[in-house]
Amino acid sequence: MKKDNIFAHKNDPVSAFEFNEEVTSVFDDMIKRSVPLYMESLKRQCQFISKFYKTGTAIYDLGCSHGNLGVMVANEFKERDYCMFAVDSSPSMVAKYGSRLEEIKRVNHPSTASNLNRSITLITSLAEDVPILNASVVVVNLTMQFINPLKRDRFIQGIYDGLIDNGALLLSEKVSNQNMTISEIEQDFYKQFKLENGYSELEISRKREALENILIPETIESHINRLNRVGFKTVDVWLKWFNFASIVAIK
Repeated sequence: MKKDNIFAHKNDPVSAFEFNEEVTSVFDDMIKRSVPLYMESLKRQCQFISKFYKTGTAIYDLGCSHGNLGVMVANEFKERDYCMFAVDSSPSMVAKYGSRLEEIKRVNHPSTASNLNRSITLITSLAEDVPILNASVVVVNLTMQFINPLKRDRFIQGIYDGLIDNGALLLSEKVSNQNMTISEIEQDFYKQFKLENGYSELEISRKREALENILIPETIESHINRLNRVGFKTVDVWLKWFNFASIVAIK
């Protein structure tokens, strides 16, 4: 796993953050050192998908990066037919995802590989531009925080409209807190988490600058209100670590 040291050099100019080839090459190290309970969240999402998926419908992974969830789903569904659309706006992420699928095809039985190749469709697109059709599960992992806030209501409405009855949206986001005391505590603990994972004060500061006005979090209350507003009948926070939260919403 290549180490993330993108923001370690103080003489380099800080540019707006983007999921380019440089980020793609260190993404696994970056995400595991920057997002608490990342692998635990994916593991449980995979179990949610297995529970809610209905044969003849689709799974959508909006903001799939290079396929960590998709690879888990492929392993979970070895004995089941499924259809998954994996969407990301980064060409380098989608290309790496494709190479990972090719590797799975090489190590699996040919018939399994053929099934897998037909089951996961990769799409290079903004998440909000992909129409959701006949879905039993939609996953939005750390993606909506990068969508223009003015487009988020329409984005979630489109997901709701494209889900079948009793279909599920799995939404994980970095969140803010409207209580300033708690907000400061959460930010302090999150900074400590990154320091414990080997990031320096310089790296943390420079990455925060790169993400300014790029990653725009909302409160959990804002997310829940939006989900209720578009029509979801059941909404629950199933995982929370200070300023990160995972929500399940059932149509």
